[in-house]
This record gives sequence, structure tokens and C-alpha cells, in this order.
Amino acid sequence: MTNRMKSAQYVSGLESIFKCPICDSIMSVYELQSLVCANNHTYDFSKQGYINMLSHPIKTKYGNDLFEARRKLISEGRFFEPLSSAIAQIIKEQKNPAFILDTGCGEGSHLSSICDTVSLDLEIPVTGVGIDISKEGILAAAKNYSNKVWLVADLAKMPFQEEQFDIILNILSPSNYVEFNRLLKDDGLVIKIVPQTNYLKELREIVYNEPEKQAYSNADTVHLFKENFQMVSTSRIQYTVKLDNPLIHALVRMTPLTWTASEEKLKDFLKSESAEITVDLEILIGKKLS
Repeated sequence: MTNRMKSAQYVSGLESIFKCPICDSIMSVYELQSLVCANNHTYDFSKQGYINMLSHPIKTKYGNDLFEARRKLISEGRFFEPLSSAIAQIIKEQKNPAFILDTGCGEGSHLSSICDTVSLDLEIPVTGVGIDISKEGILAAAKNYSNKVWLVADLAKMPFQEEQFDIILNILSPSNYVEFNRLLKDDGLVIKIVPQTNYLKELREIVYNEPEKQAYSNADTVHLFKENFQMVSTSRIQYTVKLDNPLIHALVRMTPLTWTASEEKLKDFLKSESAEITVDLEILIGKKLS
């Protein structure tokens, strides 16, 4: 079977979670080629196995180079491994961690790692669905991680029926809390990851001259989260990772922090044989407001 057919077969067992982003009607897989709604709006499976459900193409700043760098940093450099382990542990403590949606999943490394860990440790099947507005990210996800659902779609109008997901992940990515509340089961959890003060501080100190930009505050983000969900808990995870030179280059290519930085500023950093980089993140866990 081709990747297109394998993916279509996998999605055919999950048809009930979908709704058409145009007309909201139910959807089904047709001849292992397309996801089609009751009004015949049709979304084809790509040869890699993902589905593009955008009504029109959207250009983003996130290209192939960024996603390749991110996957290299996560898979080879294990840059976010403590974070993934912490999220997996939170999910394993839930009663029904079977359906996980990663909103703004990028190239899929976080979702794949978390789903596989939870499934292996609990010895239960876990369904992972990754959604991103960037076609390049979803293409990379479909190429590298099978037995997941990968969709190019808009966070403002996600193509799913109400209350389908036990866990909604939102890792260093924009949010749409109206949609999160619509899609979350009554006993489900939203797990949002935001940068804390010292996140990538070594890179910030190179890129920014202003002290206020060298540190990061997420106070507004946390306040907005608390307005939309009942806070279950918050925790902070902080550690350092030693990167060799190829992974230093991957870090610079991965983060939007460097988009406006001059080559002159980054020159010495990119020549470094190795660097200790700080990861400092806050894990916000919320559930629906009662």
C-alpha cells in the first residue's frame, strides 16, 4: 500500500471526528483517496498521507529549512526531551488519554514522541492528530511519522466535531481558546507550553541589545489562559542542553528569535564548537470552566 492509502485507511477508522470546514456536515473516506463531506466537498490525501483542508493557500514564514532544523534539534539533539517526558507523564495520569490533538504541531516531533511514550507505557492505543497552518510542517510530519493524522488547517475553524479530544496540546504556538473549548471533552485537559524568563537566554543576549527583550514575560498569556479555562495546575521546567556546532546552526535556523538578527551578530555564536543553552518553560494545565 502507498502512504496515501495507508493514511486513508487509518483515517477511515476515525471518520466520526471530522466535520467539513466549509459546511459543517459529516465526512467519510472515499476509495482510500479523499475525505468527502455529505455535500461533496472533497479533500484529497496527498502522496505523503496528509490532508490539506484549507479553503485557500496561506503563506507563512515557516519554511522547510526551519522545520528540518527543528526536527534535527528535537530528534537528534533531544532538545525538548525533558518537556516531552513531563507532558507524557501528565497525560498518563488521565483516565482516558486516547485522543490527543496537537494544535500548531509543526513537523510533528512533539506529538509523535508523546503519543508513542503514552501508548507504550500504558499499553493502550493512542490516537494523535496534528494540525498546523503550515503545509511545509505537515508535509515533514507525514514523511517522518506514520499512524498519526496530519492536517493542514486553520486553528480558527478546525475540521472536527464537538468534544472529540481528551487532550489538546498547544506547545509554543498560537492558540484559539474558543475552538479549544469546543473540541475538548468535558473531562479533558488543555496543556499549553509557554516560554519562561530564561528561555533561550544565551541567544536572546546575542540578538537583543535591550535588557527588557533579553528576558521574557508571559504574564499576559497566562492571564488569558486563566480567563478561558479552570486552572488545574502550573509548573515550571528548566534545564540546559549542550549543543555541538551542527545543532547550534539548527537552533539558529529553528527559532524566530533570529529572523531579524544580522549575520554579524550571530557570526561568533555560529562558529562555536559547543554551547550551553537554557530551556525554561511553563506548563499550564486547564480544563473547561464549570
